[in-house]
Amino acid sequence: SFLASQLAKIATLRRMIDASGREIALQVDGGVTVQTAPACLEAGADVLVAGTAVFGASDYAAAITALRGGR
Repeated sequence: SFLASQLAKIATLRRMIDASGREIALQVDGGVTVQTAPACLEAGADVLVAGTAVFGASDYAAAITALRGGR
């Protein structure tokens, strides 16, 4: 399950990564859905792992499109 309390940690990690000057992708895994993905991206995530949100859907392509914000 997604833990909203972790958004602050994602934001902290993003600031640390940015301050390091290194190109490091910040990945979030766990409870990523159409509802939680925008908050993860806003907090600074680069990569989202969405298992059940995609593979639990009847239409994988539509689920992926929805996760991408309709793109």
